[in-house]
Amino acid sequence: MTDDEFRDEDLDDEKTVSYIRNTLPQELRERFPDDTLYYILDVINDYFATSGILDKEPDADGFIEIDNEAVADYIIREAKRDGMGNFDRDEVLLIVEAEADYVDGLED
Repeated sequence: MTDDEFRDEDLDDEKTVSYIRNTLPQELRERFPDDTLYYILDVINDYFATSGILDKEPDADGFIEIDNEAVADYIIREAKRDGMGNFDRDEVLLIVEAEADYVDGLED
């Protein structure tokens, strides 16, 4: 990756975290600092890279069905393994859904 590509990726992550933060209820904004949201984004990207989900055939509209609950479960397992803490599944699911909404908005 070039320096420009790294900067673009960092800028996109900043925009994603900002979007997620603005969609979360206030109590979750306090519970999930930016560093934790960046960690969750990294784990989401890892899930997509390692799960094989992106190798599936798109449907007739060109979409691949993503199981947000499976993504949330993966994040929870990885967070425990990485010593990031024990996250509530419903809270992580809200973050996963917010990230998906942000990405879907980019495609419109």
